[in-house]
Amino acid sequence: MKANPTPTVFLQLRSRIRLPRDQTVKLGDVAFIICDPEWEEKLCGLPLVQPKDQDGNRLLMDLIQIIPKIRQLIPEVHIEPMGNHHTLVELIGPSAKPSRFWFPVIWLLLFFGSALTIMNFHADVNMLEVHIRIVEMVTGQRDEHPYLFQIAYSLGIGFGMTVFFNHLFKKKWNEEPTPLEVEMYLYQENLDQFVVAEEYRKMRTVEMEKTMQKRKPGGKR
Repeated sequence: MKANPTPTVFLQLRSRIRLPRDQTVKLGDVAFIICDPEWEEKLCGLPLVQPKDQDGNRLLMDLIQIIPKIRQLIPEVHIEPMGNHHTLVELIGPSAKPSRFWFPVIWLLLFFGSALTIMNFHADVNMLEVHIRIVEMVTGQRDEHPYLFQIAYSLGIGFGMTVFFNHLFKKKWNEEPTPLEVEMYLYQENLDQFVVAEEYRKMRTVEMEKTMQKRKPGGKR
């Protein structure tokens, strides 16, 4: 029984990757590849594009760009794409050293900003009077300065925030994502969709400009 002479390549593009700006984008970086062992190493090392300065900090790799590169290497290949049809490549430069000046400045801004927000909220709803009324209902005596109740209430706010965000410094109580992590994930997904749409728009604009340039000499005639 003869083996099938036409090689088949199963290709699944990653949704998003990060690469150094000076590194050539290869097929193995942007895709999961299943193929015959004899072609696997060559396909993984297949160069797709060298990032340029005008590309900015993001680059979009589409199947339309990738398939011709694979066919140059294996002319009779049969490509089976799966999943995503594009990969968003984030180009990163050399990492900057953490600043000893900005860290405490930002920390203080966040600390006092959060504290002022909580205090303004309590002032708006007259929380002191609420505390006084609760202590009066529990003890039967009116206390104009319920310090014990207020201390317990303040500690409860901190404990509640720790439980809600499932975080204490780098420690997590369980493996569930925190509300902040979920919001950051949704924000990143929306940002990626916007960037992909913008990159497709730029690609269409470039194609239209090339088409117009080709038509100009004919129009003059």
